[in-house]
Amino acid sequence: MERIIASQQHFILVASLIDRIPNLAGLARTCEVFKAAGLAIADANILHDKQFQLISVTAEKWVPIVEVPVSSVKVFLEKKKREGYSILGLEQTANSIPLDKYIFPKKTVLVLGREKEGIPVDIIHILDACVEIPQLGVVRSLNVHVSGAIALWEYTRQQRCQ
Repeated sequence: MERIIASQQHFILVASLIDRIPNLAGLARTCEVFKAAGLAIADANILHDKQFQLISVTAEKWVPIVEVPVSSVKVFLEKKKREGYSILGLEQTANSIPLDKYIFPKKTVLVLGREKEGIPVDIIHILDACVEIPQLGVVRSLNVHVSGAIALWEYTRQQRCQ
């Protein structure tokens, strides 16, 4: 287990605002594949859900998952900021930086927004930056699991190049 922890990246994905089990299970699997240091979810009881387990393919056994209820997200982010993490949001805002132009800090916490509504304004105000995935189509949105996976891959790609 120590070897697993030692090889983890300094990337924490905050998915506490997400409530759909397939998205959370897919994100757990993505975090395991890219060796994220952790995944924050609102309710750890979903780890026992059969649908979650089917989609996650045991990823929850290999990636640290911490329960951070929606009401505690800001406190969690402030704690991580004090620990030296940069706090980012994956969100389309007027000031968002395109993902392919952003240089990820080694210690990164990435906040994903609610399905459809995104990241609430009170959380956006405490972020160090927002990044967005450049999109060419008409729809202008991706599924939150897909978006989180793309962002985690870009972080991983940058870390591999160093």
